[in-house]
Amino acid sequence: MMRRTWIDKGDTVALTWQCALAGVSRSAVYARQKPKPIALDDEVLKRLIDEEYTRHPFYGSRKMVVYLGRCGHCVNRKRAQRLMRSLGLAGMAPGPNTSRAHPKHKVYPYLLRGVAVVKPNQVWSTDITYIRLERGFAYLVAVIDWYSRRVLSWRISNSMEAVFCVDCLEDALRFYGKPEVFNTDQGSQFTSDAFTGVLKRAGVTISMDGRGRAFDNIFVERLWRSVKHEDVYLNFHSSMGELLIGLTKYFAFYNGERPHQALRNLTPDVVHQRAQGGGAMIVDNYGAAQGLPIALRSTGTAFDEVRLEKTEISKAKNRGSAVQLFVQSGAT
Repeated sequence: MMRRTWIDKGDTVALTWQCALAGVSRSAVYARQKPKPIALDDEVLKRLIDEEYTRHPFYGSRKMVVYLGRCGHCVNRKRAQRLMRSLGLAGMAPGPNTSRAHPKHKVYPYLLRGVAVVKPNQVWSTDITYIRLERGFAYLVAVIDWYSRRVLSWRISNSMEAVFCVDCLEDALRFYGKPEVFNTDQGSQFTSDAFTGVLKRAGVTISMDGRGRAFDNIFVERLWRSVKHEDVYLNFHSSMGELLIGLTKYFAFYNGERPHQALRNLTPDVVHQRAQGGGAMIVDNYGAAQGLPIALRSTGTAFDEVRLEKTEISKAKNRGSAVQLFVQSGAT
């Protein structure tokens, strides 16, 4: 690259001859003369898209165009798609190839629908999210215990390689033993042999989210919302070093001080240590009677109330069917 310094634009010898004599490509010289400007508008739009997607993760490019328009930015759908693609975002609604796994990696079935989580270390799960910096983005991975909502380990990286996910998993296994079931999405980092191999060697059952099932890993998604709204958006981190310090403080607060309504206002540390007051379940019912799947406590009366409600609905349906059959038989 030293030969580039031999090129002088003000010399009487043409640039073409100078490049030929120095053995330097002309395209490299011309490209150096035209530095690519930083698209500040794109950075502003990425920030708005990031915040809105965190609030409404079911928004696709069409709704994002409408939202940006309300914020005073006239953006067409192609630009919104490009910006969302650069952030790795896609609406949670089922769509063509929105969460394609690596074609050579094995995908495991989802095993947690309707399963009551009644003790710590019964079910762990993980996921990756992005966190914007002053220039670019960092990626955050965390392992969470479903019963207590405790963050067992976490890592940040400036790339999406699987190695930092494997390091995070190995830390959780080293300090907290092993779970019965470990749940992930179908991303290539989690379906890779490096990641699943660690779980297999530890004797852990592997579960993976189904396609188009936005609520299969809802507890980690709820963690990301808390992290971004309670730390990232309030304390803008400009570098990886600042982000590391900020997240270290936040996760200590999240585990040890922040009360959780789903845990009867106890902290994840207390629930995980005592093995009381936590629990979770993904309800496999999308009907109007039950509404969307929600996180439930596995101790106390929460599950009893759900079972009672489902029993009453079933009885009502049976009574309605019996009455209908009786009326039809009487009419004939």
